[in-house]
Amino acid sequence: MHWLNHRLAFPSVDSATSEGIVAVGGDYRWERILLAYRLGIFPWGNPSDPILWWSPDPRFVLFPDRLRVQKSMRSTIRRRRFSVSYDTQFRAVVTACGLVPRGGEMVGTWISDALIDGYAALHEQGFAHSVEVWNEDGELVGGLYGVALGRVFCGESMFALEPNASKYAFTHLVRNLRRRGYALVDCQMPTPHLERFGAEPISRREYIRTLRLNDAEPTDLGPWTTLMTDDALDDHP
Repeated sequence: MHWLNHRLAFPSVDSATSEGIVAVGGDYRWERILLAYRLGIFPWGNPSDPILWWSPDPRFVLFPDRLRVQKSMRSTIRRRRFSVSYDTQFRAVVTACGLVPRGGEMVGTWISDALIDGYAALHEQGFAHSVEVWNEDGELVGGLYGVALGRVFCGESMFALEPNASKYAFTHLVRNLRRRGYALVDCQMPTPHLERFGAEPISRREYIRTLRLNDAEPTDLGPWTTLMTDDALDDHP
């Protein structure tokens, strides 16, 4: 197992364990997080343990033009059940993702204060973004956050306090990303929830190849407050 030190560097993803672990240790400096994403690596682990840096094979991704929206969700969209904003409550969204249990996951198993600070700094640099979903009473009831590099969006986590709130955030984001010519959304690990949206596995080699081809693409540096629009929700399929 490769242990990281203070130097900003990672071993090749080809050295990953069978589970997909590339390295252990290091910190959540925004520069390290950004470098990791550029290399096809992301952090995930227990706050009480050293940080684990992952590059699984296969990689679970969604091609924006293959997004599937379930019938019940289409009805929610037509009724404009929620309102959506971007990059107005980044820290609140990341914090909520660590507090709301999802599908058997232990609460707060990996979103630590240090991780929140690191991604908040990356947000200030314009690379990390949040999608916020609000109910009719003006309450934050769902959302997600992730990192944009060129025309690749790396999703990190989502939360919902009301039914369909996180699905609404995801659909809103992906349809806007498709409009802007994004190549794929990195979903990292397979989940039934994302599979229903059309996410699928690709090899790590193919994912890294996409990242390298993406290097020359311009990044939509934040904030995304006025970049993403509601009318994208009406795009089809």
